Amino acid sequence: MKAVLQRLLAGELSLQEAEHELRRIELEDLGGDARLDLGRTSRRGLPEVVLASGKTPAEAARLGASLAREQGLGLVSRIDPEHAAALQAEAEQSGLELVIRRRSARLSRPGFLPPERAGRIGILTAGTSDLDAAEEAAMVVQAVGMQARVEADLGVAGLHRLFVPLAELVAWGAQVLIVAAGMDGVLPGVVAGLVPLPVIGLPVSTGYGAGGAGEAALLTMLQSCATGLLVVNIDNGVGAGAAAVLIAGAAETASPIVRGSRRPRSEAPARRPRPGSPSD
Repeated sequence: MKAVLQRLLAGELSLQEAEHELRRIELEDLGGDARLDLGRTSRRGLPEVVLASGKTPAEAARLGASLAREQGLGLVSRIDPEHAAALQAEAEQSGLELVIRRRSARLSRPGFLPPERAGRIGILTAGTSDLDAAEEAAMVVQAVGMQARVEADLGVAGLHRLFVPLAELVAWGAQVLIVAAGMDGVLPGVVAGLVPLPVIGLPVSTGYGAGGAGEAALLTMLQSCATGLLVVNIDNGVGAGAAAVLIAGAAETASPIVRGSRRPRSEAPARRPRPGSPSD
């Protein structure tokens, strides 16, 4: 938007042309099949993410590449091997850089890095089967310039494994914790009962039989005894990452409390000495 306004002031664009450019920045129409929200980052501080499942590999790759060309970065979630192959071909054809982490992908212009921000998000998983959703969350956090640190396989079946990584994340300065768990989904409630940080429960569709598609984990987190535990939907790593970014961002921009700025209390009236006291 700044570039468009600078061109307008320099006389390179008419008022109508500048208006057209700004509208295009806010909403890019790709042949009527999809409309990319290019203004989301400036409006909400969060990137748009292309959900690959339900889209053909070619569609997902085209949308991700369009975001990267327009904004420097394009994120794609829930990819399968066919999506990964299409993204690789699109990246080579468009001259974009591609990073694939499990079922998430990031396309970017060569050398593009988001501006660094102070937020630090810790991400824990109960098992390695929960890493797909956890990596989605990490992708969103890193896309806005915040730091994400992932610690995996800390579930309650071996609870002793949790304490050292959890203490390290607190010492690292994590402002928010995302805890991904399938099966019984107990770990987020345990973590929320141990640390003075916002904790986001991320239920994952791993498990056996009844409730094994994430329903049991979701209900456990919703019924947690740990007060203040926030919960997103099943496998919604993108939503967990976005929520963590917004929480950390609010802490980042909050005005610090100035010591000594509290309004002084009114002085209490002097007490009358009691009869027989030393002051008599």
